[in-house]
Amino acid sequence: MFKIIGFAMVFVCTIGGLIMTAGFDKAMKLITGVFIPALPGETVIIMGCAFAAFIIGNSMHTIKASIGYLKKMLNPEAYSKEDYMELLSLLFVIFKMAKTKGWLALEQHIENPHESEIFKAFPNFQKNHHAEVFLCDYLRIISLGNDNPHEIEALMDEEIETINTEEFHPNHAVQTMADGIPALGIVAAVLGVIKTMASISEPPEVLGKLIGGALVGTFLGVWLAYTIFGPMATAMGARAETEVKYFKVMKVSVLAYLQGCAPQVSVEFGRKILHHEIQPTFAEVEEATNNAPTFG
Repeated sequence: MFKIIGFAMVFVCTIGGLIMTAGFDKAMKLITGVFIPALPGETVIIMGCAFAAFIIGNSMHTIKASIGYLKKMLNPEAYSKEDYMELLSLLFVIFKMAKTKGWLALEQHIENPHESEIFKAFPNFQKNHHAEVFLCDYLRIISLGNDNPHEIEALMDEEIETINTEEFHPNHAVQTMADGIPALGIVAAVLGVIKTMASISEPPEVLGKLIGGALVGTFLGVWLAYTIFGPMATAMGARAETEVKYFKVMKVSVLAYLQGCAPQVSVEFGRKILHHEIQPTFAEVEEATNNAPTFG
């Protein structure tokens, strides 16, 4: 909601500022007599070339991911407080079973998480395919005998870095487009100047409108870059960071357990790295883990 309000304010402040500086009547004449007639052609040049370059420079996967992030960026957090409460409770159950029954007791749950009673008890996590695969893969490695926390940490860091790169592709792609749009505005303006020079014999009032129309390209390129596409890229990057945080919580908790921490303390390590606005309190996590289901 706040992002929609922000975009609305961009338009209101731009038009309102023009009216305040030029006066209402003159501002309307500029909008209807210069800006609107030039807008279609300038927009086609700037945005058409920008989107064409975006398609040329990115894979289909990145293009689809960028489109998906347009909806995602309206919600700055990929996971809610409740999602993290569920994740920490799941990790606690897994660590508790590993501590009391050994890693082999988890084998049937790790190998077939879709049929596992443990994972079924935490439906939001079970629906998250990538997170489920990430966790089960490392639990499988540990259960096979490789429980060296330094080796597991190194491997987790490599995978999380790959996830981080993939999640930030849309942010980088849109930011690159935003960086290029002002230059495309200059291209549009130059084409407008060429058009004006071809009409140099026209009277001053006609030339004035032609020059004004050419400058619309420069204005539009800078305005779109710094008020629309630049902020969109920033919002995508902030959202991508929260996508990666979910995996970091699993990493920190698993490593804490491998280093000898008790299950309750291990999930506390994961809780502590969460952003404060979605971070549950120690008491909330303790209550959730105390009420977590037990499995024979």
